[in-house]
Amino acid sequence: MLGSEPLLSRGSASARAVFERRAPAWRDELRRFLSFQTVSSGVGQRQAMYGCARWLRGELCKLGAKNARLVRSRHHPAVVGRIPGPPGAPRVLIYGHYDVQPAESSAAWRSPPFRPTFRDGFVYARGASDDKGQLFAHLKAVELLSALPGKLPVTVNFLIDGEEEIGSPGLARVLQSSSAELASDVAVVSDMPVLGPDRPSLTHALRGDLYLDIEVSGPAGDLHSGNFGGAVQNALSALVSVLSMLHRADGSIAAPGFYEDVLAVSARERAYMRAVGPKSEEIQRETGGAALTGERGYSPYERSTIRPSLEISGLRGGYGGRGVKGVIPAHALAKLDIRLVPQQDPDRIHRVVHEFLARQLPAGMRLCTRERMRVPPVVLDRDSPALRAAALAYRAGFGKAPVFIRLGGSIPVVSLLANQLRLPTVLMGFALPQDGAHAENERFSLAMLERGIWTSAAFLQEMARV
Repeated sequence: MLGSEPLLSRGSASARAVFERRAPAWRDELRRFLSFQTVSSGVGQRQAMYGCARWLRGELCKLGAKNARLVRSRHHPAVVGRIPGPPGAPRVLIYGHYDVQPAESSAAWRSPPFRPTFRDGFVYARGASDDKGQLFAHLKAVELLSALPGKLPVTVNFLIDGEEEIGSPGLARVLQSSSAELASDVAVVSDMPVLGPDRPSLTHALRGDLYLDIEVSGPAGDLHSGNFGGAVQNALSALVSVLSMLHRADGSIAAPGFYEDVLAVSARERAYMRAVGPKSEEIQRETGGAALTGERGYSPYERSTIRPSLEISGLRGGYGGRGVKGVIPAHALAKLDIRLVPQQDPDRIHRVVHEFLARQLPAGMRLCTRERMRVPPVVLDRDSPALRAAALAYRAGFGKAPVFIRLGGSIPVVSLLANQLRLPTVLMGFALPQDGAHAENERFSLAMLERGIWTSAAFLQEMARV
């Protein structure tokens, strides 16, 4: 049974002594971890990806893993390792990822994205928040517990992904090939924010994702806009025109049948969301002051969590270089990012969107849609023993109980763990909404790192008592 209070807290004298003694070395290790240029979508990143994976394998070995190894995936290796606890102890799987988003706008960074810089209580680097800093908290929690008299009270299995930022295409194969060594009783994923430094929160729901390429084609090749302008269809103009019809004036998605399977959320749940979730002004601050919009009748927090959405994430066609080139584009491409809620079928949504766009397309134009990624939505049981253990652990790390929140993002591994493997899963975030994940000047709070270490350590101890 769960105890009424966590076993470990920041007030523990022996644990605090270990923490203070090792903190300087941990800072250097975090700097090294963040310096690897692990852009999984980049060309020519093999050396950096393998270098980081081997570094992580070494870190797991130092923690006591006897079988830490690199596991072949679709593009970049995963790292797995088991740190044994007492015989018969519960087994906790900790998932994180070492790959990061590109850092394209280097000029906008105050310091180079892969030269970690500590200032004002934060570490600035690409991947600092998403997800290296959060993963690092778990690594150090295991080290902290292993140095205490009680030692590590559970067996900890690490699964560290190198392809999360490209949809984890090989993760199912990694789980299958490593099923014996990764067999666990509960899984922990830390790749999300809390509401604030003094507002701990446990995520219990994620939206799904359907990512489509939409291509419109006309003539066999680009045409001279002087010779044919005004006389032939322009593929880019046609694509822009049909994309503009995807949303109605009230912010809803216009494709017939899009909302057919969307489940209504109870008035009680919506009231809880209003009470504990981020307010509209907080969301606007997180966006840098962007104008808020969306489906009428729902708050910004509800629009981005319990309602589906459709965003145009990219557009390509015609000439985009310097100077002038008079062409009528023969081909144009758009990328649609469609976030799904429970009960929505990705195949049906793909068909609904394709048919709607095809009906709007001018005569002579051809439409092709291709699925690039799909991730099912996830809703976790807030009253499960694992989430109750996590709530107690947050009290140890943050000094107060967490609230339960929904996130609009999608994490492929959570669906694999919770939906397919039926493994009780905890979404335990340590990042802040202002960390700038995927943006310039990404950062991670050193105070949140410390709280994450204490929270993770307390969770492992709580799981030993479940």
